[in-house]
Amino acid sequence: DVQLQASGGGFVQAGGSLRLSCAATGFYFDDRTIGWFRQVPGKEREGVSSISIPYGRTYYSDSVKGRFTISTNSARDTVNLEMNGLKPEDTAVYYCAAFDGFGSAGRVLGADVYNYWGKGTLVTVSS
Repeated sequence: DVQLQASGGGFVQAGGSLRLSCAATGFYFDDRTIGWFRQVPGKEREGVSSISIPYGRTYYSDSVKGRFTISTNSARDTVNLEMNGLKPEDTAVYYCAAFDGFGSAGRVLGADVYNYWGKGTLVTVSS
């Protein structure tokens, strides 16, 4: 049974930092792209960042570029999202997801291609 687990959310003041982690059970990340998405009530799920594990290619949305960093550990079984310089508009439920493929930024930051999703973790940034 494939499961993704996102963790690390919490409450932080503007300008602060959080580190989210995504771990999987039931499969390996090796030949997949792992993405982070976020969603606030009433809005569509937004692609934040992704990493193509075998190639190490990383992608970021314009809204987080320069502030967030996505990475994987040496075992390639955990994907982290380091979030710095957090802003109130970063407040959302964050999800990690995986799909069996790769692609351009436009593709891997779109939720449609992902076929494995974890439960979200809430990030709240106060002003």
